[in-house]
Amino acid sequence: MRIEIDPTAETPLYQQLHDRVIDAVARGELRAGDALLSVRQVAVRFGINVATVVKAYDALRQEGIVRTSRRSGSVVARDADSGPADERFLAAWHERLTAVIAEGVAHGVPQAELEARAAQIATAFAEARADNPPRDRKGNTP
Repeated sequence: MRIEIDPTAETPLYQQLHDRVIDAVARGELRAGDALLSVRQVAVRFGINVATVVKAYDALRQEGIVRTSRRSGSVVARDADSGPADERFLAAWHERLTAVIAEGVAHGVPQAELEARAAQIATAFAEARADNPPRDRKGNTP
């Protein structure tokens, strides 16, 4: 998996890192059980503060995407094949999705375009997951 962040972007670095990990999980590039780089490794790789990486990893942990232990470090806790989302996630996700759709409506995006773009994005993630089949613990595809 390759992650890129842009230090000149308006989006905070921790949010960019968070979003890239979520994107990689959605595309099947990261699967449940995959290890993430350590906080220090990420900080060194991107030349950013350790606290910035901690903030991103903490958000991912709170969302249930990542789990962290002293022994195994940070690993992906769930992916698209981990079963249905829990009700707490769905409630929070519904609020965020409502805000994003409201923003589009407020800017005059027609309903048909909102629906088409959402379908296009969902299809792109499904196609990416199909291109990244599950792997066994040795990294081989079954």
